[in-house]
Amino acid sequence: MRSRVWGGTAAVVVGGLLAAGCGGDEQKGSGKGSAGRTSSGSYPVSVTDCMGAKTTFDSAPAKIVTSNASSLELLLRLGAGDQVIGTGFPPGKGTLPDGLDAEAQKVKVLGKAVIPKEKLLGSGADLYIDTFASMNMSGAGDAPTEEEFKAAGIKHIYLKSTACAATGRSAVTDLSAVEADITSLGAVTGTGVKAEGLVAGMKEKVDAVRKVVGGTAESARPTYFFFDYDAGTKQPVAVCNRQVANGVITLAGARNAFADCDGTYQEVGWEDVISRNPDWIQLGVRNKGSEAANDKAFDEAEAWLRSNPATKGLKAVKEGHFLCLGSEEITIAGVANADAVETIAKTLYQGKAD
Repeated sequence: MRSRVWGGTAAVVVGGLLAAGCGGDEQKGSGKGSAGRTSSGSYPVSVTDCMGAKTTFDSAPAKIVTSNASSLELLLRLGAGDQVIGTGFPPGKGTLPDGLDAEAQKVKVLGKAVIPKEKLLGSGADLYIDTFASMNMSGAGDAPTEEEFKAAGIKHIYLKSTACAATGRSAVTDLSAVEADITSLGAVTGTGVKAEGLVAGMKEKVDAVRKVVGGTAESARPTYFFFDYDAGTKQPVAVCNRQVANGVITLAGARNAFADCDGTYQEVGWEDVISRNPDWIQLGVRNKGSEAANDKAFDEAEAWLRSNPATKGLKAVKEGHFLCLGSEEITIAGVANADAVETIAKTLYQGKAD
């Protein structure tokens, strides 16, 4: 049985959990641009970085640059899109939910990957939102120092749920850090009321799932392997216990097959996957921008697992326990994480009533 979802807005769970079909409709977005502005905010506002250093805002920033599509999407959902002047790692056309995609495509691309140092410092921004920070970003190059940010008049803050994950002291088992990021961004950009609504919606979905699957004993929870097909098949990359995905998987009532791995990601061997013999495998492919392209990628990922001598004997493969869910939904911090919790739980606990 294959279950598929993209865009992250499944219906809130009420009563029993129903199976999600692999060929479901494209999902809708949750608002767009500055139309979502609901509050001018209350200042001064202070936020901290991974080490506790404080940055204070006396007013809402007017010119924001985001490091990648995840922080950009959060600002668009908050209704702060009119404050964004540029981004790195831009979202591909059609990869954000309806209502957000068109606005995202209007944002100036300062770097197709990490924004070059000189371009970032010369962007005219008054705020840079960094999704990466202490994460090991391959090819990140020479990042500006805090002194250089200050000299350029740019305040530098982080999505702590991702930027601080690698230095965290405990496993991520919920979405509290993601919710805290949304709340902080809302306070900084003057969209606090909108942020409260987004967080409340996430909590509602997660709480509904918890009522259904929360009582399941740890030993009875199915094991779950995130197969990052786009990262390559020669050596699998596992999501570890400090990655956002671990929180999503845990809240959905499953056990991350590599929850004993301390960190965010780790290259493992297929022999490691075989030894853990997961009950379910997520065919994690990145959004290609169209339903047809996504379906093709899912099919390719499944076909590889079924034909490869090292994986075709896995329990999940033999039983057809595949879940077609975009990589971004569980590995990138955002509102869609709560939708992913619901989608996974619907698939793994079909028909289970509360």
